[in-house]
Order: sequence, then structure tokens, then C-alpha cells
Amino acid sequence: MTALSRFIYNTDEFKVKNYSNTFLALMAATVLYGAISGLSFVLLWFESGVQGANIKSYGDAFWTLQMSASTIGFGDFYPVSSGGRAIVAMMFYVGVGIVGFIGAQIANRVLGFSNTNVRNRELRKQNDDILRHNKLLEKKIDSMLRTLEKREQ
Repeated sequence: MTALSRFIYNTDEFKVKNYSNTFLALMAATVLYGAISGLSFVLLWFESGVQGANIKSYGDAFWTLQMSASTIGFGDFYPVSSGGRAIVAMMFYVGVGIVGFIGAQIANRVLGFSNTNVRNRELRKQNDDILRHNKLLEKKIDSMLRTLEKREQ
């Protein structure tokens, strides 16, 4: 396993990939700011030349979408075109999900109160032990049945 793959995930004894919280948070931030970067061009295009528009540069559009994604929305820049409003609304919904996910990853990392990976591994281990014990019991029952069948003959 390479250093990069160890950063991304580790594999437990059941061959289940457990992704790193740091990796997940970085990927979420990358997706979020990639979307903001790309949609800023679209927002600026919708707002260009519209009467009363106050989003006049890429920086204004980027700031507007960033504030929209974070749900802060200072209101210093806002769309006036229907297309611009649709872009900002879309970024709001996408941003709420991604920013919430990043917050959950940080809380999980800092507090560690909801590590379901540990519980899932424990349950898989318990299930594995139960299955192994059931197979042992099945072999014993089969052996007893063979013994009984021989006695009846």
C-alpha cells in the first residue's frame, strides 16, 4: 500500500475500505470550491449587462457564491437576473450539503463521538464468530446424525 493510498483509506481485517476523514474533508472542499469557481463564470455571464446588476466581476460572483454556499449571504452582492438567481439558489443547496458534510467530518475528527467504523468492525467480528460457531455446531450435529443412522442400520 502506497503512502497516498494510506492517506486516502485503510483496509481493515475484513477487507473493508475505511476512508480517512481528512481525505473526505479535502475532497468535499475541492468539490465545493471547484463548483464555486466554475459557476462564478456562469453567474457573471447571467448578470453581465443586466440593469441594476451589482455583480460586475469574477471576484464579486465568487464571493456571492461562497457566501451563498456557507449560508451567510451578507447581501452586499446579489443576483438580479433569473439565471443568476437560479445559480445562487443551486449553490445554496449544494453548499449546505457540502459545508454540512465538512462540518460533520471536523466534528467527527475533533470529538470522535460517532465512529461507526469501529462499531461496524466489532459487529462484523461478532458475526464472523457466530458464523464460525454455527458451522462447528452444524458439523457436530451432522456427525451425531451419521452416528445415529449407523446405529439404526
